[in-house]
Amino acid sequence: MTETKTVLITGTSSGIGLAAAVAAAQAGWRVLATMRDTAKAGPLLAAAEAAGVAGSVEVRRLDVTDPASVDDCLAGLDRLDALVNNAGAGHLGTLEQESVAEVRAVMEVNFFGVLNVTRAALPLLRAAKGRLVTVTSVGGVVGQPFNEAYCAAKFAVEGYLEALAPVAASVGVSVSVVEPGAVGSEFVANVGVTDALVEQAGPYAPALVNYLARTKEAFANAQSSADAAAPIVELLAAEHPAFRIQTSEAARAFAGIKLADGDGAKVQALTAGWIS
Repeated sequence: MTETKTVLITGTSSGIGLAAAVAAAQAGWRVLATMRDTAKAGPLLAAAEAAGVAGSVEVRRLDVTDPASVDDCLAGLDRLDALVNNAGAGHLGTLEQESVAEVRAVMEVNFFGVLNVTRAALPLLRAAKGRLVTVTSVGGVVGQPFNEAYCAAKFAVEGYLEALAPVAASVGVSVSVVEPGAVGSEFVANVGVTDALVEQAGPYAPALVNYLARTKEAFANAQSSADAAAPIVELLAAEHPAFRIQTSEAARAFAGIKLADGDGAKVQALTAGWIS
């Protein structure tokens, strides 16, 4: 890179976001590493120090569900070359046993949070001819049992960005989605899988037990956060970034069950033709 470019990454207190922030700094980016609670910045700052890039990582507070927080975070920025929407929250449950309010809360973080940050950042990205990268999930491609709300949010993100991509491209902004599969991070621990969840499942308990067993097996061979973050950093520098990528062979195989057009090129060519 001939000049230092700036990327803002959400959800960097742990997992993929933390790894992406450090890797982007190592690749020469100035990183605005955001998180809802900056008191949790210790692991990120320690990792940046260990990697020798502490001077390239600036921690900022950002709650993606609060538009005022988004505006405060972006205030004063005169340039932004890339945005990585990574912040999100998992959720387990099924429709009969949770309220619509709970589903709305999942959508607020995982879908509307992406829109809040992206909408605020787009004028800067447009000025820089920059790029928008959003971490979704293979759960945004294939609906998964007991993940109805989470998958709905990720499907919504994928659909929204697939529709936005040709529009953004018309003003010089590239749009990509990154689909991890199982990743060994705090994300799963934060979902709240407890014995009480099974006890309260009633008639759905046998299916839930089977689902949790299968999930435990899948995460026994999970990809590391660093490996999942690597394609994000590659997208930041790619000459022609794909619209859709998966972060592992397992994720590609899983998404491939549904996606014959793995990188989204055919859909993008079609919808770009609608507005050109």
